[in-house]
Amino acid sequence: MSADPRRALPRGPHGLSREEVELSQRARLLQAATEAVAELGYVKTTVADILERAGVSRATFYQLFRDKEDCFLAAYKNDADFVAAVMTVQLEQVRAAGDLDPLDRLDRVLEVYLTALRAGPALARVFLVEVYAAGPTAIEQRRASLEQFVDIVAETHRGETGVLGTKPSQRFAAQAFVGAVSSLVTNAVGVGAFDDLPGMREPLMRLAAQITKKL
Repeated sequence: MSADPRRALPRGPHGLSREEVELSQRARLLQAATEAVAELGYVKTTVADILERAGVSRATFYQLFRDKEDCFLAAYKNDADFVAAVMTVQLEQVRAAGDLDPLDRLDRVLEVYLTALRAGPALARVFLVEVYAAGPTAIEQRRASLEQFVDIVAETHRGETGVLGTKPSQRFAAQAFVGAVSSLVTNAVGVGAFDDLPGMREPLMRLAAQITKKL
């Protein structure tokens, strides 16, 4: 028997292994931490707020996490891994198609990034805004996720000879583009303007075209 790890376990015998039970409890706590922090802010969120949303006991929480920060860091990594995964899958798909130029590949990756954030407001707020309130370890995780985004952007231009590509000398252009995306998207998410995210795609791609324009 298998179960969606995000759903509460049924009462009574359920036929799940100990590992499956812990997986379910952990997934529910991570989702609950994302939702609680997005609603209340990191500073105001308590372990009790997370437990109420997850339907998990306090004893179980402390078996899985040291404290609120430990749970939040795991939730942030889970969110960041999801965002990176949807972009990576899209990049692999456009590579397999083989008929798109580098800017078109970047456009497809940017589209799924903006779509994922718009579709998951709680994830977006935690991923882009509340992470900065959670302390230096969380901020370092945010920096690492930005570097992962830079890697994906650079990969859309693998083999290109212009300013953007996968060579070390081409990385600054990818960092500049990701910095622009991150700043604009974070500002929108910070004020709850999630519907503005899709409209950023076109001007950001015009910026990318200017960055990669061969002089």
